[in-house]
Formats: sequence, C-alpha cells, structure tokens
Amino acid sequence: MTHDHPAAPDRGASRPFGRLLTAMVTPFTDDGSLDLDGAVRLAAHLVDEQGNDALVLNGTTGESPTTTDAEKETLIRAVVEAVGDRAKIVAGVGTNDTRHTIELAASAEKAGAHGLLVVTPYYNKPPQSGLLRHFTAVADATGLPIMLYDIPHRAGVAIATDTLVRLAEHGRIVAVKDAKGDLTATSWVLSRSDLAFYSGEDALTLPTLAVGGVGLVGTSTHFIGAPAKQMIEAFDAGDTATALALHRRLLPLLTGIFRTQGVILVKAGLAAKGLPAGPVRPPLADATADELAQLRADCAAAGLELPE
Repeated sequence: MTHDHPAAPDRGASRPFGRLLTAMVTPFTDDGSLDLDGAVRLAAHLVDEQGNDALVLNGTTGESPTTTDAEKETLIRAVVEAVGDRAKIVAGVGTNDTRHTIELAASAEKAGAHGLLVVTPYYNKPPQSGLLRHFTAVADATGLPIMLYDIPHRAGVAIATDTLVRLAEHGRIVAVKDAKGDLTATSWVLSRSDLAFYSGEDALTLPTLAVGGVGLVGTSTHFIGAPAKQMIEAFDAGDTATALALHRRLLPLLTGIFRTQGVILVKAGLAAKGLPAGPVRPPLADATADELAQLRADCAAAGLELPE
C-alpha cells in the first residue's frame, strides 16, 4: 500500500546553506593552543560521517570570545582547504562593535569563507535603529551571504520582527539562525519576508520546520547529525510521522547537550569518542566526571553509545 504525499515544494533556492549545519567546536591542544590538524579532522568527520551541508566556525560553540582574530582566520583557511569543496563554511564574525565585526567579515572573506554568521551585538543593548545600522553596515561591507543570529537570552536584545523584515530587503542578508524561541514571531517574519530560517535551538528544529523553517544550526549534531538530517528530510518529504518519531528519539540529546554550556559537553563527548577536542579555554571549565556520566546517559537515551 502506498501513501501519496503532495510533492514537497522545491525550496532549494531558499536554503542558502543546506539543511544541516553544525556550530563546530574549536579543538585545542593540551596546552590550550589552536589544534589545526584536529580541526581539519573534526571538520571532515562532521561533513563525511555526520552529513553536514555546512559548518559554522568561530561561533560561541567555537569559543569565539577567547580566540584571537588571527586564530579565527587561520582556522577558516585550514577548514576551507580541507572540506570547502563539499560543504559550505560559514564564519562567525559578530561582535558588539560594528567596526570590529566589519574587520572580521573582511578577514573571513579573504580566508575563503562562503558565508557569515552575524550575531546581535551583545551587552551594550543597542536600540532597533542601531541593530538595523549595524547589520546593514556589515552586509554593505562584504560580498558574502549573511545569516543573522537572533539570540536575545544571550545578547540581551531581540531583533524585532519589523527590523528583520527590513533587513531582508538587503540582497546579502539571506538567513536567520533563530534562537529566540518565539515561533509566533518567527511565523510573522516568514510570512513577510523570504529569509531562510534555521533553528538555533536544537530541540525546536521540528516545530521551526512546521512554520516554514528550512533546517538547523546545531550543537548536539556533533554526535547526531545524520539522524537530525534524516528528520529534516522526512519532514520535507511530507513524512511527518517519521520526523516526529526521530524528534522524540533524539530529544534527550537535543536538550541534554545544553545541561551546561554546550561546548563543554561537546568537547567531553568528542574526547570520549577519540575525536579532536581538547580542553576549553577559561572562563569556561572542562566537564566534570558527573557531567560526563550524565552526557553518557543522555546519549544512551537517544540511542547513541558514548564509549567509556
């Protein structure tokens, strides 16, 4: 017996960075310096084994607050050279200083990045007119497509619906990493613009798809990239039952990876799997034995074995 589903709309053109992206951690050596060989190996694993269409480098999960501008550029060059022929490399360049963000955007473009992730300026809490000016200035200064990153619980200020709709008019502002957790606001932006929305909260991927989103920029996807992508593809194909079953199966890790700051548990889990990770840089703190044990339990609940 066959089930006829209506043909899924071809939204390829509105999926500028594919379906699945991982905000990659930045591997460090034991002494805390940049591990470029490890970064290349991890990037290849995420693309070739976990099915990522793109990688985000130098985001908060990549410990961007504690890596230098030079380290950021070196990392982009190495990863673009390693996997840039089969995945898009999106560089995090957002800061709370417009001039510095433009400098990082120029550096990332020069290093071969395919796109930019630009977070809302944090801590200094600009008004919406300031956000409009900031994002527009960055977009004007680069030739690369831009994904805005709306994460009010970290930035201290949300990008308002009207601001997002106005920013969508810029030819290079093409996508949003949506960590606002407000699907009503997301729905309004999607109904009034052609921005591609990627869930910036792993567990909200399926609900975001349901209101018109196109994919995920994930953290747990260091470990469950393949089934997360399968969930997105099932939804796209109209097989919502399979998508929902995968959402429920993966939920313990979609949420569990954030029991503490995400990079802490990702690095602990990668180390357990024998993949490059290394320590975190202060002020972050490496996972405790109890946190690692809880991560193992969360992985097991999601059907994934994390080696002892």
